[in-house]
This record gives sequence, C-alpha cells and structure tokens, in this order.
Amino acid sequence: MTTTTEFLNPTQTPDEQGRHPFLESLGERVRTLRSRKGMTRKAVAIAADVSERHLANLEYGMGNVSVLVLLQVAQALQCSLAELLGDISTSSPEWLLIRELLSKRSEADLRRARVQLTDLFGEGGSQQDRANRVALIGLRGAGKTTLGQRLADDLGFPFIELSREIEQFAGCQISEIHNLYGANAYRRYERRALEEAIQIYPEVVIATPGGLVSDSSNFNLLLSHCTTVWLQADAQDHMSRVAAQGDLRPMAASREAMEDLKRILDGRSAFYSKADLTINTSLGDVQAAFAQLRKEVREHLHLKT
Repeated sequence: MTTTTEFLNPTQTPDEQGRHPFLESLGERVRTLRSRKGMTRKAVAIAADVSERHLANLEYGMGNVSVLVLLQVAQALQCSLAELLGDISTSSPEWLLIRELLSKRSEADLRRARVQLTDLFGEGGSQQDRANRVALIGLRGAGKTTLGQRLADDLGFPFIELSREIEQFAGCQISEIHNLYGANAYRRYERRALEEAIQIYPEVVIATPGGLVSDSSNFNLLLSHCTTVWLQADAQDHMSRVAAQGDLRPMAASREAMEDLKRILDGRSAFYSKADLTINTSLGDVQAAFAQLRKEVREHLHLKT
C-alpha cells in the first residue's frame, strides 16, 4: 500500500489520461479497503450516499473529489479519513493492530508505552546519562537562557544554547536559515546540533529553541536523552520579556501578536507538558524561579539541595 509521503508531491502533474498520482493512489486504497471489508461498489455507494458512478470515478482516479465525499466514503467503509488518505499508521496490518491497541489508552499509558518502546529499540541513553543532561523547553521569554546559565553554574555543568549551535552549523542566523533554506533545512540543522550536544556532553544544561517540540523526531530525541524541564509562563510575561530583550517587533501590532502568541502557547502546551518537570516562572521573580528550578532539578537528580 502506498503511503502519504510517497505520493504527496505538489510538483507532480497529471499523466496523459488526466489522472493525478495522488488520485490514483487514493482510488487504489478505496478499492483495497472495500475488498478488505467484503463490500461491493454498489453497497459502498449506497452507504456513502453517493452515486455508484461517482464512486467508480473515485476508485480509478478520475476527476476530483470533495472532502465531504471522502468523509462519507470513509464512514461507509468504517475506517478513518486518515486511513483512506494513506496515513503511515494504516500502511500495514502491524501498524493497524498497534494503533488499535493504543487508540483508547490514556495519555499516561501512551507515555509509558513510548518510554518502553524507546528502551526496546535502543533509541535512548542510559538512565544516568539522561539524568545528567538537563534540557529546558518552553516559548521564548520563559527564562531558558537566564535560568539555564544559573542552573549550569550551580550544578557545575556546561551550558549551551541550542540556537547558537544551530547558527554555527549553518553559518548564518536562524532567521536567515528560514528565509534562505526553509523550515525543513532548519529542522535538519536543529537535529545535527542536538545530536552533537548529546554526543559531546555527558553533563550539560541545554536551552532549547521554543519550536523544537513541533518536530516529533527531534522532540523524541530530546526526551529520550535528557531530563526535560518546561519553563512555563503566562502569555503576557512571554511578550514583555521578549520586548525587554530589545525585540520590539511583537509590540508593533500588540493585540494581534498577543493572540498569535496565545495560539502558539495553546498549541504547544500539550507537548511541553511531556517534560519531566514543570516550573512556572510567572509566579515570582527570577530569584524565586531559580530557587524552585534548582530544588526540583536537584531532587530529581538525587542531589543535595
């Protein structure tokens, strides 16, 4: 079965029959799922409330099809829309069986499963190595640099800002990486910088870029090799701290910028919450935040406080 990554190519053009490779692959999956369910085309057409001819065109990659029709067909075949479109987790029987096992589990159960899979496949470091690498995650303005440097000094560990390491690899600033090479190139540099930090430093405090959690591969690597701490803060504090650092761009359209910031924070909070520890830096001044961070990390690492 063809997976999404194999056919979702915006540069592809329809062949001489006017059939797009994506539509052909989609039609093939509809036929495969229909066969797997033991349903005739007529039965699926009736269940989906579409004409049999329309369904035939879909199965043979002829013409376009609306999202609503796809949803109706998916419901008729009793599968998810993702399965119809070719999500990787539907590409083989083993994927489907594993997905079914995990589908109704709680977040806590899924976390345990992820950790055990990491250990099973040897993707993570030893427990001691993981403990002695402390990675601070959170949006810009959370205090990762300020508190990270203090924590490193307290623990006697080196301190690195992953953003600076990324810029060294690329030979230009972060903004230029995005402008010149795009987001995919940035993620590759981010991966290289993280891999090198893990390889070089058995003990380290790492301040990570706020968007690292958006890449599941890089975030998995971080979680499996580091003790992670989410430096949490209110949206207003994020905004004011960034401005205090001299970046006044967010203030140019403060209301719109604040709404964007809140959406980003809402979207990433579920990922940030996967950290081993959470410190709310909005509950006090820098000294109070550091005292809490120091206490929590030292207790987690079984060090004297």
